[in-house]
Amino acid sequence: MDLNAVQMFVSVVQAGSLSAAAERMGIALPTLSRRIRELERQLRVDLLERSVRGTRLTEAGARLYEHAGRGIEALLDGEQAVVSDQARLRGRLRLSLPPSFEPWWDLLSAFQQRYPDIDLQVYTTDRRVDLIEDGIDVALRVGAIAHEAMVARLMLSYRHVLVASPGLIERLGRPARPEDLNRFPCAVWYVGGGSGAWRLGEQTIQPAAILSTNDYAHLRHRVLDGAVVAELPPFLAASAVRQGRLTVLLPDYPLPQQQINLLYPSHRHPSTIVRAYLDFCQGQWARFIDLSGL
Repeated sequence: MDLNAVQMFVSVVQAGSLSAAAERMGIALPTLSRRIRELERQLRVDLLERSVRGTRLTEAGARLYEHAGRGIEALLDGEQAVVSDQARLRGRLRLSLPPSFEPWWDLLSAFQQRYPDIDLQVYTTDRRVDLIEDGIDVALRVGAIAHEAMVARLMLSYRHVLVASPGLIERLGRPARPEDLNRFPCAVWYVGGGSGAWRLGEQTIQPAAILSTNDYAHLRHRVLDGAVVAELPPFLAASAVRQGRLTVLLPDYPLPQQQINLLYPSHRHPSTIVRAYLDFCQGQWARFIDLSGL
């Protein structure tokens, strides 16, 4: 049985005529009339007696309306309950974040203060998760997005910075050109299949790395120790640069621009909770991601 047609039938009975129901539902009268006739053919009974004065229920139509009316009412009650829960923003939000993305931790804390009835499940990984297979509502991704099955909402763009401690610069001098980095101990962010190369302005160099890791927090720790030169996301370096604990190197040779996007499946209509999270992040990220002074 076509449940949409049954709902149309209930609307016709409640409105008193096909024309009134068509106007109330915002559909063409011929379309509504055709759908009711198709329902009657499917059930092999006449549900309505039609006349110039309107429509009347047949005996079969009255029986269908008695049961279908209660069912439609129950469905509407269920829909209202869901809408009500969404309005209170109560439920679970499943997120994916890259490792060491510390500013987002504070943002998530603020989000839960705004919406205390939302439970967060945060999955941290440096691999590209399958949002559908892994049951993720929204994933934070760094870098360009090329995925037809995903909707991407751009949060911000930024560039990594090349940094070293003042002590290391005092010992080895300040590099003036990318090739000067050959005399420095370096550490690089690396994930399987990558090269660890640095694109500095129009030049690409392959530093002689004494450390490779996929953890920017580890890189920051070693740079602050005075052991290496490394590239860091600006929000992991800005505070230490302002405090004089780190120095930005080769500012005239900028690293490539990066993007932060929030992704969700394109075929899935975003829930009120997901939309609230996207809007909150877009409106509040600047409070938590420090790009000043770089």
